[in-house]
Amino acid sequence: MTQPPRKKLSAIIACYRDAPAVPIMHERLTAVFKKLGVDYEIIFVNDNSPDNAREVLAALAARDPRVVVINHSRNFGSQSAFTSGMRIATGDAVILLDGDLQDPPELIESFCQKWQEGYDVVYGERVQREATWFLQIAYKAFYRLFRSASYVPIPLDAGDFSLIDRRVVNALNSLPENNRFMRGLRAWVGYRQIGVPYVRPERMFGRTTNSLLRNLGWARKAILSFSYAPLDLITWLALATVGLSFLAILLQIVSRLFFPDLAPRGFTTLFVFFLFLGGIQLLCLSIIGSYLAHIYDEVKRRPPYIVESILNPPKEPAKQEPPTPNPPAGTSGA
Repeated sequence: MTQPPRKKLSAIIACYRDAPAVPIMHERLTAVFKKLGVDYEIIFVNDNSPDNAREVLAALAARDPRVVVINHSRNFGSQSAFTSGMRIATGDAVILLDGDLQDPPELIESFCQKWQEGYDVVYGERVQREATWFLQIAYKAFYRLFRSASYVPIPLDAGDFSLIDRRVVNALNSLPENNRFMRGLRAWVGYRQIGVPYVRPERMFGRTTNSLLRNLGWARKAILSFSYAPLDLITWLALATVGLSFLAILLQIVSRLFFPDLAPRGFTTLFVFFLFLGGIQLLCLSIIGSYLAHIYDEVKRRPPYIVESILNPPKEPAKQEPPTPNPPAGTSGA
């Protein structure tokens, strides 16, 4: 009886300021894959890290032919790093991990169990994280706000750490946009998805590269990419402002007729009113400007990353599904 072909997994690790963690990540990933008994490749994407990651990764690639190293020409961000790795990965599924070891490789075994049950996307669900109480509350609040504002159902507390089946990878690779928010795109393409709960630890080495402003930038990018709620807010603000104006006119008339001594008068009233109205207008303009900037960035069609070099490039091309055939002329799809 012919044995079915052995599955192959591609681990994609986005590396930035993670040189000390690279050997440990490689060791833990190798142990997990050997325990699972699968074929595998480990793709490290060096997003122009300012530490000695290039030298560490080069030595690792020379020692292990299963290690693929992609060096970017400059820092393009983790989402572009994951995209870069996904486009050359040859596995039947890919696993996205951050290079700081906050995504425990040992959880891949649970991911694979769900994958074998028929799920196309298995993501890590951060039920708890080792961080300050402020950050824990802020992250929880963001995911719930994002889910309520998004036009696609976004899993709560789910980051980039995930196992993604090949057909979903092909769908993600086919998307043309450059401003990529992977966890949102992952939800947008659909397919069968499930979460695996875990506790997200702190970085093993160094300090986090995220900050409050950087996290706010992430939130802005996510909402602009997957929500029209800010544009709807402009409509509601306009309606509320018009309603308040009519109410103020009525109150002014009534106070002038029946309480002339109490009626507001002078420049203070006008000053406060114009400040309020100007603030509303500036807020609306900033929302529109953010969407315009997002559109402008997309229409330039610049690539999301530039590869400087690849060490141990895969010998087989990335697997692609055959295109869906067009229906014959004169017929319509079901």
